[in-house]
Amino acid sequence: MDSQERSSEEAEGAKERGLVYVWKAGSCSVTPERLPGLSGKTVLQAALGIHHGLLLTEGGEVYSFGKLPWRSRPEECANSPILENTLLGHRIITVAAGSFHNGAVTESGVVYMWGDNSAGQCAVANEPCVPEPQLVSICDSETSPLLSVRILQLACGEEHTLALSLSREIWAWGSGCQLGLITTTFPVTKPQKVEHLAGRVVLQIACGAYHSLALVQCLPVQEMKPIPERCNHCSQPLITMTDKEDHVIISDSHCCPLGVALSDNQPENHVFCPSSDTPGDKSGTAGQSEDFQKPLVEQHRLVGLESEGPSGLSSSDGREDSGISSSGNTLFSDKKEVKEYLIGLSDSSLNESLNKNICTEPEQPSQEEQLSACIPGPPGSSTSTLNSLVASCASAVGVRVAATYEAGALSLKKVMNFYGTSSSEPGAQSGSRSPGPEALKDSREEQVRLESMQGKKSSSLVDIREEESEGGSRRLSLPGLLSQVSPRLLRKVGRAKMRTVALTPTYSGEADALLPSLRTEVWSWGKGKEGQLGHGDVLPRLQPLCVKSLDGKEVIHLSAGSHHSLALTAKSQVYSWGSNISGQLGHLNSPTTVPRLAKVCGDGIWTTAAGLDYSLFLADEKDFQPGLYYCGQEKSTENNLNENSCTKCPVLLVACSKIGYISNVIAGGDNCLALVDKNVMGYIASLHELAATERRFYFKLSEIKSQVLRPLLGLDNLGNANTIQLLQEMASRFSKLCYLIGQHGASLSSFLHGVKEARSLKNEENLQLVEVLNALFFMPFGRLHNYARTLLKLATCFEVASPEYQKLQDSSSCYENLAVHLSRKMKEAEYTLGFWKTFPGKMTDSLRKPERRLICESSNRGLSLQHAGRFSVNWFILFNDALVHAQFSTHHIFPLSTLWVEALSEEAGNVNGLKITTPEEQFVLVSSTPQEKTKWLRAISQAVDQALRGTSDMILYGAGGNVPRQEPPISRSAKYTFYKDPRFKDAVYDGRWLSGKPHGRGILKWADGRMYSGTFRTGLEDGYGEYRVPNKALNKEDHYVGYWKEGKMCGHGVYSYATGEVYEGCFQDNMRHGHGLLRSGKLTSSSPSMFIGQWIMDKKSGYGVFDDITRGEKYMGMWQDDLCQGNGVVVTQFGLYYEGAFSSNKMMGTGILLSEDDTVYEGEFSDNWTLSGKGTLTLPNGDYIEGLFSGEWGSGIKITGTYFKPSLYENEKDKPKALRKLGILAVSPDEKWKAVFEECWNQLGCESPGQGDRWKAWDNIAVALTTNRRQHKDSPELLSRSHTQTLESLEFIPQHIGAFTLEKYENIKKYLIKACDTPLHPLGKLVETLVAVYRMTYVGVGANRRLLQEAVREIKSYLKRIFQLVRFLFPDLPEEGSTIPFLTTEPKGRRSFCSGKSDSRSESPEPGYVVTSFGLLLPVLLPRLYPPLFMLYALDNEREEDIYWECVLRLNKQTDMALLSFLGVQAKFWPGTVSILGESRKVSSNTKDACFASAVECLQQISTTFTPADKLKVIQQTFEEISQSVLETLQEDFLWSMDDLFPVFLYVVLRARIRNLGSEVHLIEDLMDPYLQHGEQGIMFTTLKACYYQIQHEKLT
Repeated sequence: MDSQERSSEEAEGAKERGLVYVWKAGSCSVTPERLPGLSGKTVLQAALGIHHGLLLTEGGEVYSFGKLPWRSRPEECANSPILENTLLGHRIITVAAGSFHNGAVTESGVVYMWGDNSAGQCAVANEPCVPEPQLVSICDSETSPLLSVRILQLACGEEHTLALSLSREIWAWGSGCQLGLITTTFPVTKPQKVEHLAGRVVLQIACGAYHSLALVQCLPVQEMKPIPERCNHCSQPLITMTDKEDHVIISDSHCCPLGVALSDNQPENHVFCPSSDTPGDKSGTAGQSEDFQKPLVEQHRLVGLESEGPSGLSSSDGREDSGISSSGNTLFSDKKEVKEYLIGLSDSSLNESLNKNICTEPEQPSQEEQLSACIPGPPGSSTSTLNSLVASCASAVGVRVAATYEAGALSLKKVMNFYGTSSSEPGAQSGSRSPGPEALKDSREEQVRLESMQGKKSSSLVDIREEESEGGSRRLSLPGLLSQVSPRLLRKVGRAKMRTVALTPTYSGEADALLPSLRTEVWSWGKGKEGQLGHGDVLPRLQPLCVKSLDGKEVIHLSAGSHHSLALTAKSQVYSWGSNISGQLGHLNSPTTVPRLAKVCGDGIWTTAAGLDYSLFLADEKDFQPGLYYCGQEKSTENNLNENSCTKCPVLLVACSKIGYISNVIAGGDNCLALVDKNVMGYIASLHELAATERRFYFKLSEIKSQVLRPLLGLDNLGNANTIQLLQEMASRFSKLCYLIGQHGASLSSFLHGVKEARSLKNEENLQLVEVLNALFFMPFGRLHNYARTLLKLATCFEVASPEYQKLQDSSSCYENLAVHLSRKMKEAEYTLGFWKTFPGKMTDSLRKPERRLICESSNRGLSLQHAGRFSVNWFILFNDALVHAQFSTHHIFPLSTLWVEALSEEAGNVNGLKITTPEEQFVLVSSTPQEKTKWLRAISQAVDQALRGTSDMILYGAGGNVPRQEPPISRSAKYTFYKDPRFKDAVYDGRWLSGKPHGRGILKWADGRMYSGTFRTGLEDGYGEYRVPNKALNKEDHYVGYWKEGKMCGHGVYSYATGEVYEGCFQDNMRHGHGLLRSGKLTSSSPSMFIGQWIMDKKSGYGVFDDITRGEKYMGMWQDDLCQGNGVVVTQFGLYYEGAFSSNKMMGTGILLSEDDTVYEGEFSDNWTLSGKGTLTLPNGDYIEGLFSGEWGSGIKITGTYFKPSLYENEKDKPKALRKLGILAVSPDEKWKAVFEECWNQLGCESPGQGDRWKAWDNIAVALTTNRRQHKDSPELLSRSHTQTLESLEFIPQHIGAFTLEKYENIKKYLIKACDTPLHPLGKLVETLVAVYRMTYVGVGANRRLLQEAVREIKSYLKRIFQLVRFLFPDLPEEGSTIPFLTTEPKGRRSFCSGKSDSRSESPEPGYVVTSFGLLLPVLLPRLYPPLFMLYALDNEREEDIYWECVLRLNKQTDMALLSFLGVQAKFWPGTVSILGESRKVSSNTKDACFASAVECLQQISTTFTPADKLKVIQQTFEEISQSVLETLQEDFLWSMDDLFPVFLYVVLRARIRNLGSEVHLIEDLMDPYLQHGEQGIMFTTLKACYYQIQHEKLT
C-alpha cells in the first residue's frame, strides 16, 4: 500500500501535490470536492471507513474526518479534518481504517489503534471503544527474550485487524474466523501470528468486512512428492474422469470443501495436504498447502507456462467472459450471446477486440476463444488412478500442441490467424466443431448440474467452465472413448521429445530483490457466504487457503470490499469475485464465487479500490491522464427513476478527469476519496506517461509470448534441431525481457501508486509469417526511443545544472545509443540474410551460422588472387568471424582471429596489393582500384579487430560507442586448428601469436593426445615448457618439463617416462645429452637402479656412477653406448672392492679385487668376479700365491701356482704395497664429471674451459639470474625473502681496479659464498650438481673404506677445476700459491710459541696471505660434502680409533692429580687453584675434570668445524688456553719446550674425549693447505697427531 514515494524536492510547488477530493458514493454523475481545512498540507495516504476517514500528511501527522462516535466529545460530523494530537511527534508512515476503527504505524514499526473496540479489534481488552490512539504491543512469543515485532502495514475489517510485519508475517487480532488463528475463543485482544502462512513471504494484506486476503510470493519450484489418490479430509478421489459422448474429461483439480476440521487432537489439519501437519511444523505446512500440492502435471511443465497460469494459451489475456472448454463446449446463457460471439469471432480482429469492443459489448469473447489452443503439461508419473494408456496419450497431447481431433492439426498459420484478415469460417478453433445446438444443449446440462451443486458439500464446487479456461494442465480432453485412441496419437507418444524451453524466467537475483515480484499467489480466509473467498463455494475458511485460479496471473495488488474482492495483475487487468448484488464486480457473469475478469474500458487499470458495495478502477486514458471508473450501486433520483439500480459495467467518472492527475483512489462506505497531483511543468504528466507506456508495453509483450511464442514452440515439424534450439533461445530471452519489463512496470506504478499495461499487437495486412515473427521479436527495440524521449521530457522539468537533469540526460542518451547500436546490428543481419538468399547452394549453406554476419564479398570482381590461373575463379567473402576463399568446388575458411593483413608498398610492383598472412598460408590479393583496396583493407582490419575484442562492441554507459582502432594488433591471443603443417597437423593451438606464428605463451594439443604448454618463438616451441605424450600400451603418459630450443628439447629438463623411469638432466635435439640422472623403478619394483653421469646422443657415454640397488653393487667408471667400457671401480654391499678394466659391461682384463678381510687378488679377469689367467693372491697374514687362477670369487677357485710364506720383515714392507696401488686402475679424478663442468662453462658462454670472453660470461650470469627470478615471480612461494636478497646482491659484480689487495680477495670470497647459495647462479648450480653426484657416489653401497683416497682426490680435483672458473671470472686473482702482501705489517714482538726468539716468520719468505684453492673454496664446498666424506674417514680408521677410545676411557677414570703425574707433567705446571662454577677452589687429590678445563673445552670444538683451516685454528686456540693457564699458575714469563708442553697437551687431549679423533687428524692431514705444513699451525697439528698415536700405544702400568 505504499503511496507516492516521490519526495517533494523533485518538482516545485509542493502545494500542487497530494490534494484531497471527496465525493458521495453510489452515483456515476459525481462532483468531487476539495476537502476543506488542510491549509496546503500534502496528503500522502488516506483511508476510509463506513462513515469516516483518515489522512496522513507529509510531516507524518494524522487527521480524522467524518462521523467519529468514539471521541470523548463526538461532534455530529467533523467536516473538516481534526488532528490526532496523541500521535504528534511519532512520525506515522501508514494509516488504515476499518468499518468503525482505525490504525496507524510509526516509522519504527509501532502500531497505534483507536475507535470501536466491541470485538477487540483495537487489541484492548474489555473496553467497548478506544477514544484516543493507544499503543498495541506485538511480541513474538517464540523468541526469548520477547522481541517486539516491527510492522510495515495494517489492514482493518469490521471486527478484525491484520498487521504485516517486517519479516513478512501476518499478525491478527479481533473476532471471527477471518483472523485465520487456531482458536475458537473471541475476542483475541493480544496480537497473534497467523501460523498457517509462517515461513512464506507475504507481500500485501487486505481486509473485507468479514474476510481477509493476502498476496504471497510463490515458492521456488521443488521436486514434488507423489500425490495420494484420495483427499485426506473428504475422502473424495483427487482425480476424476467424466465420460462424455464424444470425449473424456480427466480432472485432477480436487478442492476440498470442508475448510479446516477443528478437532481436539488435531487442531490444525490442512486440506489438500497429503500429510496432516501439526502446528509445530510451520515450514512444512506452508510448503504443502502451497498449490493444493500443485498437481505434478503443472510442476513439470515442458513448454514453460508462466504468467498466464496453468493454461498455455487459453487464459492468455485472461479476459474470460465465459469459460470455453478445450473440446469446444462453449457455454452461453442465451442465443443473443451466441450470435454476438459468432459475429465477434468472424469479423473482429484482435486489435479491435481489445481496443473497442470490450467497451461496448461486455460479453465480447476473448482471444482464447479465437485461438482456443491450450498446452497441457504431461500428467504426473504417479497418477495411478489413470491407466497407463491414458497417461501416455495425455502426455502426447500435452507435449505437442496437437489437434484434439486428427482432422485439424493446428498449423503455424492458424496459431497466428489473427494476423490475417477476418477468418470467416466459424470453426476456426483448433478443430473443434462450431458451437451449434448440440453444444448449447451440452452447456445447458452442464449449467443445470452446476447450479444444483452450489452450496452442497460435494467434492468440488469449482466452476467447471472456469477449470476449462484456467487450467489446460488440469484437464486433458481425449478424443473419443478410451477404446478409440487414434493410432496417430500413439505414434506421437513414441516420437522422441525435443528439448523444450521454459518461458518462465527463473529467479533473476538482483532484479527480483529490487523490483516487485510478479510470481505471486492469492490466499483468502474468513466468511465466504457471498463467495468473496474465491474458492468456488460459499463455505467459510478458518485458515488461509490459496485461490487456485489466480495462480500464475501475476497479481500485484489486492483490494477487499465489504463482501467482494479485487485482484490487480501486472498486465493491468482486474479479477473480481464475491457479492455482485450492485454490480460491483464489473461483470455480470455467474457464479461469482471464483475470480473473473472485470470489464473496464480504459487502456489498463493500475489502481483499484473496493468499498461497501462498489468498486473504483483507475485506468490510463488516451492522453495518459488517469481515468476513474466506477461500478456498483446507482442511487439515482433523477426523473423519478427506480431508486436503486446497479451498473452493468464500469462507468467513467468524467468529472474526476478534470481535477488533475489522480495518483490514488480510496473507497469506503458513504464516501470515495481521490489523491490528486497538479501537472507542474509537465513533470507529473511525463511520469504518468512513462509508467503507462511501460505497462502497455508489458501487456503487448505478454500477448506475443502467450499467443505466438508458446503455441509456436509447441508445434511439430518446426525444422531441424538447430533451428528449434535457436528459436527456443530467442523465446527464452524474450521471456526474460518480458518479465523484467513487467517488474519495472509494477515498480513505476507503485512509484505513482498502481500497476502496468499495454496496447494490443500490431495488425499489418498480408505479411509473411517469417516477417511477422521478426516484427514481434524486434518490437522491444522500438521501445528504446520512447524511453529516451520520456526521460528527456522529465529532464526538462529540472534546472540544467542540477544532478537530476544530468542523470536523466545521460540515461536518455544511453537508450538512444543502444537503439542506434541495435538498429545497426539489425541492418547487418538483414544484409547477411539477403546474401544467403542471393547465393543459395551447398557451399553457402555450409557457411550459414546464426551468429555469422556478412561484411563484404567480391562477387563484383573487385578482388582477385595474385598469380591465379587464367580460368580459375576466386571469390572472397568476408564475415565477422572469417574470410572465406571460394573456388569452383572448394572453399577455405580463414578465421579472422588468426589473420594478418597489410598493404603492400607500391615500389615492388604490387599495385593495389594486400598481403594476407594466416598460420599456414600467405597470399596476395590484388584489387581492381585503389578505392577497392582501401575498402577491403579497412573492412578486414576492422573485422579482425572486432573478432579479437569479442562482443565488447556493446555501448558503454554514456559513451558514444568505442572508436575502432585503425589496425588490429600484430601480437594477439587466439585459438587455431592446424590443417596441413606436417608437424602440427590437426593440432589445436591456443595462445599468443605474432604475425601468423605462435609466439609467446600457449598450449598446443595434437589429435593423438600429445600436448605442449609453454613458450613459443616464431612458430616453434622455444623456452620453458611442459610436454605430455600418451602411451597407449601402458595407458599412462610420458611427461617432460624443461627447456626447448627451435621445437626440440634442449637444455635442462625432467622427463618422466610412462614406464616409471625419470630422467633429470640435459637434453639436446630431443635426446639426452650432457650430464643427467636416470632413476629406474621404485625400490619395490623388479629392478630399481640409478645412474648419474654423462650422456651422449641418448646413450650413457663418459664417466658415470651406476647404483644397482637389487644386486647391491655400485659401479663408478667409464661408459660407452650404454655399456661399462674402460676403467672402473665396483663396490658391493658385502665389502668386495674391484678396480680395473671393463669391457661390454663385464670385468675383463687386469684388475685388483679386495675382500672385506683384506685378501687381495691382482691379475686377469674374464667376467664379473671371475678370475681367469695369471695373478697373485695375497692373504691377510701376508702369505701369497702366484700362478694361474680360474673360477668365480666366493665359489671355489682352481689354482695352479706357487705358495710363498715370506718373512715377517718382508711382510711389513709388502702388505701396504698391495693396498698402496689402489686407485691406479680407477678413472683419474680430473676425468670425472667433465660434463658437469662443461655445462657450467657453456652457461658462461665458453666453448671449452678458459676459452671465451669474460664480459660475455658476466652478461650470461646476469641474464640467468634475472630470467630465473622472473620465472619464480609467478610463484613467489618458491623464493624465500633471504633468497631474494641474495639474488639482488648478486646482481652487483665485484669491482677490481688497481692492485689486488686482501680486501678484494675477501670480496671475491663473499661473492662466491653468495653465488654458491643459490642454484640460479651458474656457480651455484655447479656446486649443487657436484654435491649431488658426490653424495650419489659415496653414500649407501659407496660408503666403503677402500674409496676414501678416491673421495679425497675427487675433492681436490673439484677445487682445482672450480678455481680455474673463478680465475676466469676474476682475472686479477693471483694463481695458486701466490702471496697477497698485508697492507699494514703486523706489530713486531709477537712471541713465537715455541722458540725463544721473537717471531720474524722466518719460515715464510714474505709476510702476507697465500692464495690457494683450498683457502678460497673449501669453506664453500666442504660443509656440503662433509657427511659422506667424514663417514669414509670413520670407516677407514675404525680399528685404530677403537683402540684409542678404549685407552681414553680407561685413563679418564683417574683424578686430575693422578693423571697429571702419570703423564709426567712437571709439578710446577700443575694448577694450584681452579675455578669451578665461578668460585676459586684449591686443587685436592680427588679433584676431577677441573684442571685446564678451558683448554679442554676449546679442543672439543674441533668436531663442530668443517674445514681443515678452521680445525687448525681450534688447535692453535687450545695451545693458547694452555699457556694462559700456566702463566696464571707460574705468575712469570716463560718459554715452552716441547718436552714440557707435550705431556700437558696430552692431558688436554685425553680429557677432551673426542670420539673420532683419528678421522679428524687424517682429514686435516689430507686437505690441509700445503703452505701451512711448516708454519706454527703445522707444528701444533703434528703435536696433536703425536698425542693420538701416543694414546694408542700408551702402556698402562
